[in-house]
Amino acid sequence: MLELPIWFEVGSLVVLTLILIADLLLVLKRPHVPSIKESTLWVVFYVVLALIFAGLMYFFAGGEFAGQFLAGWLTEYSLSIDNLFVFVIIMAKFAVPRKLQQEVLMVGIIIALVLRGIFILLGASLIENFSWIFYIFGAWLVWTAIQQVRGDHDEEEKDTFIVRILRRRVSITDEYDGVKLRTVIDGKRFFTPMLIVFIAIGTTDLLFALDSIPAIFGITQSPFIVFTANVFALMGLRQLYFLLGGLLERLEYLKYGIAFILAFIGVKLVFHAMHVNELPFINGGEPIEWAPEISTWMSLGVILAAMAVATVASLVKARHDAKSRGHKLMDEVPHFTEDSHTDGR
Repeated sequence: MLELPIWFEVGSLVVLTLILIADLLLVLKRPHVPSIKESTLWVVFYVVLALIFAGLMYFFAGGEFAGQFLAGWLTEYSLSIDNLFVFVIIMAKFAVPRKLQQEVLMVGIIIALVLRGIFILLGASLIENFSWIFYIFGAWLVWTAIQQVRGDHDEEEKDTFIVRILRRRVSITDEYDGVKLRTVIDGKRFFTPMLIVFIAIGTTDLLFALDSIPAIFGITQSPFIVFTANVFALMGLRQLYFLLGGLLERLEYLKYGIAFILAFIGVKLVFHAMHVNELPFINGGEPIEWAPEISTWMSLGVILAAMAVATVASLVKARHDAKSRGHKLMDEVPHFTEDSHTDGR
């Protein structure tokens, strides 16, 4: 297998940084609610950019590297869409004006990139020094998958707790002042609700980073691929938010698809840990040879299949529910017979 040239890695990071800065400046200079057409064009642009990047990796380093990037990117993209669900809840809960939502999303994406960058460095260091960490990563992902299916609301309870503490200790207004965190009313300085929104989004980003980084390390141990897959997954997330709109609520089974992906990668990590086992109380500290190795391309196929099945099932369910509501409404409409018209004359 070929290695990626250093100039390609450095150049890629520089170009991605410039694109993110340009995107941020665009939001700051022209704050607006993007149309469906504009959002679609941006999402397509970022998806095509990711595919071009995968093609370049294939050209410079071979199919294994390209496959790892694609599988990692799709995994992180699916988790990012799941992240959007929570963003929608936060925006609605704190009544963020629609014209300010672009700026809020951009701040959320920047926080996510910083947190994931930190976790990637920590994860890479742990993997290099402690091979048994794969057991913990695998168990964590399987547990997260179970929580995803159960649909626990612990994050919402923590969020409510944080909000209650803030409101007790900090003077916060009821009105927004653009994206400012502080404002002046009658000569007194107050925090705006934007402070709570940013804290809620930052907390959400932290929770998702705890899930997404172990997940992608189950696909590749290359920090470069891990980071670039995360960047490409987060780029265009802001436009995807406005493009999907109400469709997010219709993707009812998406959480099951994501849970399946997390559980699959968790099991894959445990198998990998068995192959590189060094723990003395497991198989005498020797690698477990009979544990199956799951290839990158098999992982990619499973991820694509899980997301496709979850999306199609969600849309079919939404269509069926819409028809059921339509039939119910029709049944509630009074039916007038010829006799009833006659009696009314």
